[in-house]
Amino acid sequence: MPDFDVLVHGAEPFPEIGIAGGKIVSFSAGSAREEIDATGFLVLPGVVDAHVHFNEPGRTDWEGWETGSRAAVAGGVATVCDMPLNSTPPLVDTAAFDAKHAAAKAKSVCDFAFWGGIVSGKLDELERLGERGVIGFKAFMCNSGISDFARADNSTLRDGMKRAAKIGLPVAVHAESEALTQKLSAEKIIGGKLSIRDYVESRPIEAELEAIGAAIDMAGDTRCALHVVHVSSAEGVALIADAKRRGADVTCETCPHYLAFTGRDMERLGAVAKCAPPMRDGKNLEALWEHVRAGRVDTVGSDHSPSPWALKENTDFFKVWGGISGVQHLLPVMLDAGFEPELFAKLAGNNPARRFHLPAKGELEIGADADLALVEMGEPREVTTESLFYRHRHSPYVGRRLRTRVRRTILRGKTIFNDGKITVNSGGRLLKPL
Repeated sequence: MPDFDVLVHGAEPFPEIGIAGGKIVSFSAGSAREEIDATGFLVLPGVVDAHVHFNEPGRTDWEGWETGSRAAVAGGVATVCDMPLNSTPPLVDTAAFDAKHAAAKAKSVCDFAFWGGIVSGKLDELERLGERGVIGFKAFMCNSGISDFARADNSTLRDGMKRAAKIGLPVAVHAESEALTQKLSAEKIIGGKLSIRDYVESRPIEAELEAIGAAIDMAGDTRCALHVVHVSSAEGVALIADAKRRGADVTCETCPHYLAFTGRDMERLGAVAKCAPPMRDGKNLEALWEHVRAGRVDTVGSDHSPSPWALKENTDFFKVWGGISGVQHLLPVMLDAGFEPELFAKLAGNNPARRFHLPAKGELEIGADADLALVEMGEPREVTTESLFYRHRHSPYVGRRLRTRVRRTILRGKTIFNDGKITVNSGGRLLKPL
């Protein structure tokens, strides 16, 4: 009788990985029903992307579980954590949870978890959402851009944090000051200043710092675990690191686009690169990398937030939909940009799995789910629209030349992506925090 269901051999730094029952059970050779030759490949734990917007149900014409999850596994992602918006209805009650679960279960090829939402009028739902299995609660401290997911004012956010703390789940915040961004945006628009540069100037680093500081204070008062998503500025990371040193239970995420692009790139690329907060200058990019390498950034996530191209066609850049398509290139872009594999595995595997209590994910160790990304470092190749699995094939990474390519993605011992092809139609499972 074979020792393993699957044996992956020849990869670095684990030349032998024995898999049985969907789990890693050995790092020694043996007999197996299926052998995978990974000679010359790097093996990483399947990525845990804790920040995606797959938009289904409701806005499936933007992105859906079928196309979004396929793009994810093509990039070595084994687990996604889907945000409560831009689904319609947003995930702010149990009915929305059940609808999203049904859609994901039917179509997702990767494992998945859900964030709930903090909005006024729905705070009584938080406990029930916790019982359903959300990993935490997301709030916007500024206008979200989606009418059915209003920003949480300070009173709503504070109350939401109190309730989340009692449930034992973290709160994630989009941290930009509503007052400052609205004031600066209004000044630009009234003055007819509608360019990309005007948009960037309307969302300065100061707006991020003001909101991060307020969120840290509220989280401390309410004893709530806080996670600040898509931090774009080095100063923002420093503010969070200082709070950690003072004992605050706060973590932060940054995204590939803040480590790969600057505001000048955003002007060059145009609408395909619009995001909030916006990309910053080159000095900030270098300082942000220093924080990453020093261990002050906890997680890296794609913030995959796609839309139809029609929503990006407007001469008024303030009206262009802001969101980057990036889940497929989280891993390749970061390794090409300078992430050491061990550091990437920590920030896009171990750390998000631990922070959001997703057992057996994000690790290459005995007893962990056998989620593997087999990666090849070869000659640079250009990212093309044809290579994208998204519903709408546009991304700021199109045209970028990358050495790093995901050759195979394995989920719980089963190959789900191999040499450019998705090999399953569904099979993803709902993950709940433990």
